[in-house]
Amino acid sequence: MNLFADIKTVVLEKLEMLVADGTLPEGLSFTNVTVEPPRDALHGDLATNAAMVLAKPARMKPRDIAEALAPLLVQDSRVNSADVAGPGFLNLRIDPAIFQNMIGDILAKGTGFGRSNIGAGRKINVEFVSANPTGPLHVGHTRGAVFGDALCSLLDFAGYDVTREYYINDGGAQVDVLARSAYERYREACGHAPEIKEGLYPGDYLKPVGEALKEKYGDSLLDKPESDWLADIRLFATEAMMDMVRADLASLGVKMDVFFSEKSLYGTGKIEAAIADLDAKGLIYTGSLPPPKGKLPEDWEAREQTLFRSTDHGDDVDRPVQKSDGSWTYFAPDIAYHYDKIERGYDELIDVLGADHGGYVKRMKAAVSALSDGKVPLDIKLCQLVRLFRDGKPFKMSKRANNFILLSDVVAQVGSDVTRFVMLTRKNDAPLDFDFKKALEQSKDNPVFYVQYAHARVCSVLAKADNPTDAALQNADFARLTAPAELALLKKLGEWPRLAELAASHHEPHRIAFYLFDLASEFHALQHMGKVDPALRFILSGDPALSNARLAMIRAVAVVISSGLGILGVAPASEMR
Repeated sequence: MNLFADIKTVVLEKLEMLVADGTLPEGLSFTNVTVEPPRDALHGDLATNAAMVLAKPARMKPRDIAEALAPLLVQDSRVNSADVAGPGFLNLRIDPAIFQNMIGDILAKGTGFGRSNIGAGRKINVEFVSANPTGPLHVGHTRGAVFGDALCSLLDFAGYDVTREYYINDGGAQVDVLARSAYERYREACGHAPEIKEGLYPGDYLKPVGEALKEKYGDSLLDKPESDWLADIRLFATEAMMDMVRADLASLGVKMDVFFSEKSLYGTGKIEAAIADLDAKGLIYTGSLPPPKGKLPEDWEAREQTLFRSTDHGDDVDRPVQKSDGSWTYFAPDIAYHYDKIERGYDELIDVLGADHGGYVKRMKAAVSALSDGKVPLDIKLCQLVRLFRDGKPFKMSKRANNFILLSDVVAQVGSDVTRFVMLTRKNDAPLDFDFKKALEQSKDNPVFYVQYAHARVCSVLAKADNPTDAALQNADFARLTAPAELALLKKLGEWPRLAELAASHHEPHRIAFYLFDLASEFHALQHMGKVDPALRFILSGDPALSNARLAMIRAVAVVISSGLGILGVAPASEMR
């Protein structure tokens, strides 16, 4: 049950009645009409902006529209009152029975409560992490991994057919550098001093790779020319790094559906096919780009290149896809990769990238628009930096990887659940401060603890009542729940289906974390009131009927918390240690 969607349907029906009787002109678009929680809960349970957004196209005063709409809305049995406020806002009060009876719906559906079909089974590909296979994942990758995985779960909850995908960047020069770095660790394993020259990867994480190479090849590769060992060691080291990446992701509870190799695009005709598709659409030409803005580099000169006319699809400048020497630019395999996604039949694409890829957004959107003839939308979500703190001071945990902080170290410090929840307490494009002390403290200032504690408290109360089944609790007399704090909690539960849909539509899983904190706050407030006023306690020895209703209510809270945490990839706690 999505109360907000249901009441919006009522609003739209009544607006059509106003058009039919001539109060409103014909031809109005109701696209921007919304029903949402009012800014101030004292004003009502729901609010609609219908009069405000229709006033200008209808050439009427918003208050006149609101006053015409209000008496029609109260004809619906669920709407107790519709009050016009200010210039034309409409605040609605809903029959409390709607919120009370929602408990039964929650207990019947369990964690499926709030699921929707707005995705309608559309195939959506979410590519995330996609780190170069040259080392273990670091804290920056952690945020992208958590965000991408939670987004996938959220989209699944909203009815999409979701694929989690990792793009292995194994086609560039960095994997040759990896191979040379691993060769030095192989020499070290064979008893020679490694020569870690500038530009090689110095991290100790390559020592086990060197040991494994020695075990496989013995001393046979020593003193051999690079041409004899580069390809084999490149493949061996890349696979070792990807095993490490998979292990890091598994420690966070992330499991990919597809690992796509960039290398598979080369020598297979896939890049050529993608560029040919653009060429057939008149979007490929030979030319030279204008000089870069600002002071020109001394070695800059205009060169004829093969260019993609990306400005035809919203980019700021056309982009080179093939250099004057005939080699592909870095952009060309990216085009081919997204062409492959389109060819696989995805209806929508999402790329989750680090903040340093901001310059990539317009060109890639232009390419996907051109390749799909505008039919496949691409959303690129940029994840900003994570700054680590302890006791309010910047904190570095590990030097094993040479100047970057490992995902595995973060998880080892605070655990997967805390890591994931904290990573989702800010919108993806806002910097995030991760304070290890705060992440582990047991207080309201720690949102992870606060939400988990709410779930654990419910479990504790239910245990005292001998853990009644959800089926038994569905028969409780929910009409007994009339205290203002109880109704406030029920109304917060009623927001869950709408919130989940909004978060999915906007690709913003952080909204789930925010909602869970608010729901936990309402629960903790009610529980605290029971300490002050015994009549508000969840279990009343002299009133089993009211006790059952309250147990059903808090069980519904636990169900929704569990559902939300499931989307975030966090396990609900049954007890706090």
